[in-house]
Amino acid sequence: MTPVVMAVIVLCLYMLFYRFYAKGFLGRRIFELSGTAQTPAHALRDDVDYVPTNKYILFGHHYASIAGLAPMLGPAIAVIWGWVPALCWVVFGTLLIGAVHDFSALVLSSRHQGRSIGTIARDVISPRTRLLFLLVIFFLVALAMGVFVLVISGLFAAPDSAHIPPTAHPEAVFPTYSLMLIAMLIGFLVFRRGLPLWPMIALGFVLMLVTTRIGLDLPVTGISAHAWTWTLLLYAFAASVLPVWLLLQPRDFLNSLLLYLALFSMLAGFFLLSPDWAAPAINPHPAGAPPMLPFLFIVIACGAVSGFHGLVASGTTSKQLDRETDAPFVGYTGMIGESLLALLAVLATTAGAFASRADWEAFYGSWEKAVGLHQKLGVFIQGNANFIHQLGVPLDYAAAFISVVVVGFAMTSVDTGARLLRFNIEEIADTLGVHGLKNRYLSTALAVAAIGFFAFFEVDGKPAGLFLWTLFGTTNQILAGLTLLTVTIYLYRRRKPILYTLLPMLLVLGATVSGMIMGVLKAMANGQWTVAFVGGIIFLLAAWVLVEALLVVRRVRSTWRKD
Repeated sequence: MTPVVMAVIVLCLYMLFYRFYAKGFLGRRIFELSGTAQTPAHALRDDVDYVPTNKYILFGHHYASIAGLAPMLGPAIAVIWGWVPALCWVVFGTLLIGAVHDFSALVLSSRHQGRSIGTIARDVISPRTRLLFLLVIFFLVALAMGVFVLVISGLFAAPDSAHIPPTAHPEAVFPTYSLMLIAMLIGFLVFRRGLPLWPMIALGFVLMLVTTRIGLDLPVTGISAHAWTWTLLLYAFAASVLPVWLLLQPRDFLNSLLLYLALFSMLAGFFLLSPDWAAPAINPHPAGAPPMLPFLFIVIACGAVSGFHGLVASGTTSKQLDRETDAPFVGYTGMIGESLLALLAVLATTAGAFASRADWEAFYGSWEKAVGLHQKLGVFIQGNANFIHQLGVPLDYAAAFISVVVVGFAMTSVDTGARLLRFNIEEIADTLGVHGLKNRYLSTALAVAAIGFFAFFEVDGKPAGLFLWTLFGTTNQILAGLTLLTVTIYLYRRRKPILYTLLPMLLVLGATVSGMIMGVLKAMANGQWTVAFVGGIIFLLAAWVLVEALLVVRRVRSTWRKD
């Protein structure tokens, strides 16, 4: 099967599953969504976190928040096992597991006053579970945002304009930081001065394209990766405490428009180029690589199913949901959009960036050859720039455009992640009765400190990119399994069909818990005690939540027998 035929089939599957599975089956039969139910955005409106939002605007925020580096980076690593395994997990993992996870987390949160999935677990499973869930969330978000900050700082860093490393994209600095100012200006003019939304959005979009061209001529060099890391952490602090209408909503929506243009351009260029596969269909035992199963699921992470998405859905998106019936469009389709981005990552790294099998094997011939997170993003950028080049766009501008998309979405995840971690710390403080930590400035400072710990974390004197990515992927999937567990028990209590969340939960937890055990044992064997310690804590917390779930199932079944 050629890449073009395969892509057409996948696009048709996306449309069919949304129409008949998400809206028709899950929305109407399983969750019984109501267009008249009052959502938290209306009941608790404060115009800071709780704001009723048009579903298209909210989709932009949600999509931009979940579509960070992971769907681009994870598949670019996982194709080392061949394009078929990566493609199958990206597509069917999304449609049957990941999109169900995101949609159901959004619905549950909207029915629990916009609370996080960890707090919902307290009500659905047991009071003890809330703290356990919140601790898993803390490690996940801190790890993920630490990795994203690490990668962005590496993409930005270049000694000077004459010595720009192949893995660096300093041309993305100017448009990335310009977007922050553009978004804040639009947010102020629309929400405080009442100017019409769409003309302002159109103006902002044009300005983004202009600044991308300016950035190509004015790359920002001479700043070290460490200095960029500190800058990004300061940005995360500011983004976390500002009202969502001032930066988060307009920035995310503008970013989503940028991604829509990129997706359309990459797909159009891909169909025009009509490339052949450079990678093998299946490469089960690459030299030095961990076992394909379960690590295929872990490495791809957000490209198929992600616990982080449940945090976004229950952390910020549910607080802006206008109607329950908007949930399939925002939650399920948002994950389909992420899958499409992951699909393009598979295509770029297996059919776009390399001219032949020999070229592909020169990069992906072994785990050691394909080292580093920046290199893999470089392949993603190169492959998709080749696609866009088919539309007549100069190759250097196409590469600059893709690099801005990559960095822009990583930055969006960082600011959303910092806000989510702030919510998480405040909920932990509420659980423990530490009221001082409910101050949003103090809780944000602690959140940024945790992110910084992992951003600066090193193994053997080097940035721990791949180690942290594997640990993040494992933690991410465990949290997704725990979220699906919470949804399953929620449905079980209401005597609704549960196989559609139970079976995905068992698959995700089975694969990732085994991966966590293998990762911890390997870290201990290599003397990487910090990695082993963090992984061990997360594994124990996950196991504890599973025990709590089994106990609540016994209690519910006992109640049913009495009835």
